[in-house]
Amino acid sequence: MPVYKYTGRSRSGGATVSGEREAPSSEAVAAMLRAEQIFPLEIKQKNPLLSLKIPSFGGGVSQKDVALFSKQFSVMLDSGLPLVQCLGILSAQAENPIFKEILSQVREDVESGTTLAEAMKKHPKAFDDLYVSMISAGEAGGVLDIILRRLTTFVEKNMKLRKSLIAASVYPAVVSVVAVGIIFIMLVWVVPVFVSLFEGLNAPLPLPTRMIIAASNLAVQFSLPFIALVIIGVVSLRYYYRTENGKLAIDILTLKIPLLGMTLKKLAIARFSLTLSTLLNGGIPLMEGLAITAETAGNASIRNALVQVRSDVSEGKNLVEPMRRLNIFPSMVTQIVGVGEETGELDQMLEKLADYYEQEADDAIANLLTLIEPVMIVFLGGIVGGIVVSMYLPIFTLIGHLSR
Repeated sequence: MPVYKYTGRSRSGGATVSGEREAPSSEAVAAMLRAEQIFPLEIKQKNPLLSLKIPSFGGGVSQKDVALFSKQFSVMLDSGLPLVQCLGILSAQAENPIFKEILSQVREDVESGTTLAEAMKKHPKAFDDLYVSMISAGEAGGVLDIILRRLTTFVEKNMKLRKSLIAASVYPAVVSVVAVGIIFIMLVWVVPVFVSLFEGLNAPLPLPTRMIIAASNLAVQFSLPFIALVIIGVVSLRYYYRTENGKLAIDILTLKIPLLGMTLKKLAIARFSLTLSTLLNGGIPLMEGLAITAETAGNASIRNALVQVRSDVSEGKNLVEPMRRLNIFPSMVTQIVGVGEETGELDQMLEKLADYYEQEADDAIANLLTLIEPVMIVFLGGIVGGIVVSMYLPIFTLIGHLSR
């Protein structure tokens, strides 16, 4: 279908607008614009060569794209612009080509009579279940602009939590891999240079030097099998984590790691509180909110706990009772949830709980990184220094004999 570039004037505010539309003819574009209360000034077909879609390799829609879209969408609706016109403007202004195409399809579906929530539900990579449920509630209650503002806040906070999660889990792994890599390089390439030197000296070698040479010989002899074993292990672990049992086992194990496990648990609680409070604030029923929160928990252990909590609540129990029995949530969480249920302000209590645990997680991550850095420096410095001293020890001994 050809693409047309247009320029028009909005009848409501008189502002000049421009963009692109896919349509069978320029008359169809003009009809679309008039339906959106835009008086067309110029409609011109875009060069077909420029309209070709370049295939994308990787990439997708980021949370930053969704947060910016939500913020701009709420401002436009609050200004009184029609829904279809807002989607057209946002689609034309989107920098991400994938998100641009998604918004264009959403606009076309809405223009053909589909609700906004149903149109967004067709694109789960950009709009998840939580986002679609909130949009549906906003459409039903006529408060779509307010819901979009809440979604903007939620997405921005969720982005912050995700960055904290990456910092807490990826940084120690990267530092450990770098340390192992440096040690491996020294054993495979550096130590053999000294070994050839020692063979020419025909001198007895100290015990530390013999131990390092033995480790170097093992590393050189089994370097390729070791690398292959590591690659196979990483690939197998990834496939195992994709299974239901594997994800549950690994997530339970990570929560038991000292320092790191407690940090990840605080992040999971902050995410649970933020998600459920946002849903309840948007008018989503508790049962539906618990189902969505469980699917977006990010940790299989906590997800299973929330599924069990939802099952108990469906049988008529209070929310706090199964949370206490499962022993996954700290006593502070259950106490605040209990107070929220008794006062009828569960959404506000969960919002405060999310802010508290978000700050707790930030502090825990800062302490974790502060602790890891000197430990890794001392560990790596000790290993590398030990290798270097062991290699130079025979030379120092030989120089001492020669001086005497």
